Amino acid sequence: MKKTKFLFIIFSVFLLSSLLAQEKSLTAKSVIESAGKKSSVADSISYIKKNVASVSAGAERRAVYAFLAAVLEQQGQYSEAQKNYAQAASIQGSAQAVLEGVPNKNSEELVVDAVRCALCAGDYASADSYLNSAVRNTKSQDISAHVKLYEQWSALCKAKKESDTKESIAMLKTYSTLDSMKIVRPSVLLTLWHLTGEAQFAENLKKNYPKSMEAAIVKGEIQTLPTPFWYFVPRNGVDLPEISNGGDAAPVVVAEPEKSENTEKSKKSEKSEKTEKIVRQQLGLFRDESNAKALAERVSAKGFKAEIATEVRPSGTKYFLVVVNENAKGTIGEELRTAGFDCYPLFE
Repeated sequence: MKKTKFLFIIFSVFLLSSLLAQEKSLTAKSVIESAGKKSSVADSISYIKKNVASVSAGAERRAVYAFLAAVLEQQGQYSEAQKNYAQAASIQGSAQAVLEGVPNKNSEELVVDAVRCALCAGDYASADSYLNSAVRNTKSQDISAHVKLYEQWSALCKAKKESDTKESIAMLKTYSTLDSMKIVRPSVLLTLWHLTGEAQFAENLKKNYPKSMEAAIVKGEIQTLPTPFWYFVPRNGVDLPEISNGGDAAPVVVAEPEKSENTEKSKKSEKSEKTEKIVRQQLGLFRDESNAKALAERVSAKGFKAEIATEVRPSGTKYFLVVVNENAKGTIGEELRTAGFDCYPLFE
């Protein structure tokens, strides 16, 4: 009788342990789907961070880290994104997709993603570290093309004056003609145009890649967010095209402020000394005031105090900016992005 009772207790403990283990062991699908049901992006990110360690299968845990990294990248949190891409790349597992709609990437692709995010954050040291890993010896032509492009981007991150960019410009011009670099050619051409302002690179994009984001940038339909790479890399001072969004269906865009090379150097110096102070966040820039008012109304409907400022460019064109003043905690940018609005900081 005692023996039977003892065996029953052992079986009960084993059964309870198994149930608890099943409860704690989550799948990539369950974590990602649950995160998608949260009321805000910030809550989704927090949920994934809290539960990713409970995903037991290596391949699925890698998928969750990669998904988290992609969300962070979309939110402009590049430093955190690159760490999670790198974490995903370090996990071994099968290449099988775990959830429809979630990109299935191998470790080399994830390392390349980590490099891109590190460069967007201006962290060329981390980018170089990833580039000097096994990914440099890849057998994939597409991965190799990205590695070569990002090596030049990293070199450009280190440039302090326009003359420091000459070697990279020469390499990028060569890359723009190679079939092996075809997958990154739009990025190569955009980089060359951004650095030199030469019309040939813009015309190449518009002719051969008319539907690409790079072509939209050179045509002035959209502009790049002022991430450290694009914002601080020295260039020849050529004016970027003005945004040509008009009509009721005009897209909401975030514009890079006009600046000269001296202004860029000054901003870089200020940033390095940590003397800048964010005074407000800019959400959009329009030539049509009605479009600015429409965006301001949408922002205000979410509980923010949106304002419309004006700016006259050297060309004489008047623009209408939608802005929200920074709060005492310095969290307005994060709150706006969580509410679904792209924005970038304006400094004092």
